[in-house]
Amino acid sequence: MAFGLIIIGDEILSGKRVDKHFPKVVELLNARGLQLSWAEYAGDDRARITSVLERVFKSDDIVFSCGGIGATPDDHTRQCAAAALKMPLVLHPEAKLKIEERIADVAREAGKEPDFNAADNAHRMKMGEFPQGASIIPNPYNKIPGFSVEYGVGGAAYFVPGFPVMAWPMIEWVLDTKYSHLFQTVPRLEKAVLVYEQAESTLTPLMEAIEAEYPLVKVFSLPSVGDANTRRHIELGVKGAPDQVEAAYLKMLAGLDRFNAEYQPV
Repeated sequence: MAFGLIIIGDEILSGKRVDKHFPKVVELLNARGLQLSWAEYAGDDRARITSVLERVFKSDDIVFSCGGIGATPDDHTRQCAAAALKMPLVLHPEAKLKIEERIADVAREAGKEPDFNAADNAHRMKMGEFPQGASIIPNPYNKIPGFSVEYGVGGAAYFVPGFPVMAWPMIEWVLDTKYSHLFQTVPRLEKAVLVYEQAESTLTPLMEAIEAEYPLVKVFSLPSVGDANTRRHIELGVKGAPDQVEAAYLKMLAGLDRFNAEYQPV
């Protein structure tokens, strides 16, 4: 299964906010033996968000979407998900109860009785309007839920707020509740060396030969121009199925030796 990430918001693309979701989601997945396959950013534009979601809903990917599920004029994700699914937005009964709980909590903290018919509270209910057939994602921070939809063969999209304090626990809940059967199921190993003063073009035939001989291995090459403390080098490595990685690593070292390359293990 492929895991994907969508990050929505003009504030990210304009630089007003620095995205923190990408590294955190990578961390949450890696800790469970899973890996992010792709990520995409989109501004607060309904046509673009809808187009992205239409493409996602044609896949079997497991996707997390962060941002835009509120009820202000610049929040479009709920509406776009409904449009992409060609389903109406409806007030989810469980979401309604959770939002009412939140309204009551806020009122009590202020020493008042909750007025669920007040204009601002009626507007808050829009945050519980999800595409028909959606399920809710619990929000431990303020009870206002996110939502999820299913599609394809095992595919699902999980929509959470843009606030990390809410989004990250919600994503962890999804992973631990829905996908624990996938944790640590694919053994992976990575081994690499730093190769000094060599050109990638010189090493490319070696990399191609390794991938041709070991189909369960990927070769990676991360060049660096160096700095005041480090000479120009390439981090050259292999990753994938452990049994093939060990053999591929030895082949890589033998190939570097034929070039009389200077290298050291990472």
